[in-house]
Amino acid sequence: MSEPRRLDALLASTGRWSRKEAKDLIRAGRVSAAGAVLRRPEEKCALETVEVDGVPVACPKYVYLMLYKPTGILSATEDRRQATVLDLLPPHLQRIGLYPVGRLDKDSEGLLLLTNDGPLGHRLLAPGKHVAKTYLAEVEGTLDVSDAEAFRQGMVLEDGTRLLPASLEILSQTRCRVTVEEGKYRQIRRMLAQRGKPVTALKRLTMGPITLDETLSPGAWRPLTEEELARLPASD
Repeated sequence: MSEPRRLDALLASTGRWSRKEAKDLIRAGRVSAAGAVLRRPEEKCALETVEVDGVPVACPKYVYLMLYKPTGILSATEDRRQATVLDLLPPHLQRIGLYPVGRLDKDSEGLLLLTNDGPLGHRLLAPGKHVAKTYLAEVEGTLDVSDAEAFRQGMVLEDGTRLLPASLEILSQTRCRVTVEEGKYRQIRRMLAQRGKPVTALKRLTMGPITLDETLSPGAWRPLTEEELARLPASD
């Protein structure tokens, strides 16, 4: 069970109904929990599943989704001119305050976490947390051990931005696996460009304890599993 919430707020938090529609459902006797019909919108309920017209409806306080962000989509909640990651979700999930934890630039693909749990974003993104993120990069030019050494020592970009040491594992002449513990603007692209190896494709594979589910196709999503949720950093 979770913290008790008003029944009408519980139903409205799913995005399937407005607060008024939720109240009407409840007063009409169409909502039940644990076998009992609930008729008062203000009644507190600690359950995360109730029934509407006999159909179970999940009402978790927080939602955690794994999305395989495709290229060409913005890591944003709204944009007047371009598609965002929320546009990839069904309408009821677009209405519950989900946001991307961290960003992938428009030209990159891969793992993106979506949640309405604000504190989680801080635990994964705060500079002092040093949460590792791993990417697969394809580049122009030929990678060599000097590139890996430059990453290991920590780089200073042309604009003076100082970066923490990072890992570059060479997979082939033009492919590498990069792990960083910070998230500066277009960091990996800028690092490899400074080494004379401009990125042609970039895919995020991991973020902290979560690894992209390779059974997902670009644009697809799924809720995090219980095992994955257990691995997320707990509140301080």
